[in-house]
Amino acid sequence: MLTRLLGRLRSSRLLRVLLALVALAFVGYGLARNWDDTVSALARLSWWSVAGACAAVAAGIWIMMIAWQRTLAGLGSEFPLRVAARVLFVGQLGKYVPGSVWAYAAMMELGRDHGCPPRRTFGGTSIALVVSLGCAVGLAAATLPFTAREVAEKTWYLALVIPVIVVCLHPRVLAWGLNQALRIARREPFDEVLSGRTLAAVTAWTVTGWLVYGLHLWLVMGDLTGDFSLYLLGAGAYAFAWATGLLFAFIPAGVGVREGAMLLVLAPTVGTANALVAAVLSRLVFTFADVAWAGLGFLLGRRAQRPAEPADSSASTYAAQ
Repeated sequence: MLTRLLGRLRSSRLLRVLLALVALAFVGYGLARNWDDTVSALARLSWWSVAGACAAVAAGIWIMMIAWQRTLAGLGSEFPLRVAARVLFVGQLGKYVPGSVWAYAAMMELGRDHGCPPRRTFGGTSIALVVSLGCAVGLAAATLPFTAREVAEKTWYLALVIPVIVVCLHPRVLAWGLNQALRIARREPFDEVLSGRTLAAVTAWTVTGWLVYGLHLWLVMGDLTGDFSLYLLGAGAYAFAWATGLLFAFIPAGVGVREGAMLLVLAPTVGTANALVAAVLSRLVFTFADVAWAGLGFLLGRRAQRPAEPADSSASTYAAQ
């Protein structure tokens, strides 16, 4: 299925435009469905906390983009920042469309437009996602025992993911795993894999991104409660909620799952009403930032397009495995 989809995206500019419009339509639907809760949440917040939350999320998304760019550079495709912004931010709109392949398909084809073989985009995006998951689970495991003990006790098993990810991301293990998958698919192995130094840099950028993300809930909860000592709770709550939403890949952008997990963590400390406001505002801010960065990324990268390299058919087969 994915192979046919990539072929159609490659040959049809109209299909790419339609996919972007469908993604935006689902974004609009999600906002409209929660419009009353959103308006109620905004009414309880000061303008400065909403503006600060937007700025924190926008900065966090940009930092995560740098981590993704460094991952691809380590694999052999070094995008300028404006091109990386176009490929990642525009492609990421696909996560709002039901199904788990749209964002990958969009990024692979956008990367091809700028000379990155699709298998490299797929591999780099997968590695960046696993690193982000490891950092998110690690942040949640480090903070929730001190800020939301009951939740930490019930979800202790999530911490087991961390050593597995650490082992899998060791450069030698990573190279072996990726190339074994390609050999099984009877395709050429990666010509480059991440070095230990590159992986450390990617992890550092990713951890920084997660810490910056935590600022948006800290500002919102501080505004609602007057208590600005809740940064660790906010950072851990969002990391836990995002990791939980990722487990439900078939739900577009983890809508509903992420908010429920966030409510579970925040409610015992700030109250159910305040936790609900924080969860709704978090979704609104991330959706706004995703769309804003996609628009800016499209404008930044449009003039940077260059003729695509020859098609790398192995990427489609590898992605479909």
